[in-house]
Amino acid sequence: MRCTDRIALLFAALCVSASVSGRPLPTARAVPGGIAVVDVGSAEEVRPAVTHDGHPVLVVSDAGRWRAIIGLPLSLNASSDLVRVRQGDAGRTVVFPVAAQNYPTQSLKVAPKHVDLSKKDAARFVSERARLDQVLDAWTDREPSALRLAAPVTGARSSSFGLRRLFNGAARNPHTGMDIAAVAGTPVLAAAAGQVVDTYDYFFNGNTVILDHGMGYLTLYCHLSRIDVHAGETIASGAPLGLVGATGRATGPHLHFGVLLNRAWVDPELVLAAATAP
Repeated sequence: MRCTDRIALLFAALCVSASVSGRPLPTARAVPGGIAVVDVGSAEEVRPAVTHDGHPVLVVSDAGRWRAIIGLPLSLNASSDLVRVRQGDAGRTVVFPVAAQNYPTQSLKVAPKHVDLSKKDAARFVSERARLDQVLDAWTDREPSALRLAAPVTGARSSSFGLRRLFNGAARNPHTGMDIAAVAGTPVLAAAAGQVVDTYDYFFNGNTVILDHGMGYLTLYCHLSRIDVHAGETIASGAPLGLVGATGRATGPHLHFGVLLNRAWVDPELVLAAATAP
């Protein structure tokens, strides 16, 4: 690609607005764990196929333009990134900037069995990871009914997305969701219409429901005390999914709420339509 083409495409990415007439887009925050909203062409043309790191990307029409809604992994290095765009027989690359993001560290005390796994629990975790990877690879061509999500439960955030966590002093993966404190037994509601693609009792996540909203846009609801839906069920926004609990690796009753875009966990704050404060 010529230098002038790259500069023009970079400028187009920088100038994308995060507002849309009729249907709000997520908040654009191009940082590791954030969301980039990138202009990928005129909506008068056929919807382009866009990929990021080999995964298909959600593309929606906004103000006469196609916008790619790109989830950026927490592991991404800040500087710049790119998506590959194919429209008919033509292909091109769109480059966009990625800023640095510093996430705090949190220390937690949990049952030792959830940090130093027995052989049995380690084998269970490996098996569950394979299952979860298959579920999270879900892709349908159905466009999401909403890009902004309703809060699944009312409550204060007890910890934030991206926290670098120490469990019993041992470093573990960063927190890939939003924890919302709520009383055990509080109903957990679907953040948007979608299809239930998984219900399972995971070792770390406990009783879990995963919804597919279309085009690689998924939400995850963990640590439930009870699950009230089943895989394959199509549900409306606000439908009850289960009850707040403390199953899996949890220090007390709360909801772990996760949001996935093109196989990347992103900060739920960027897609929630309203704050989760009581």
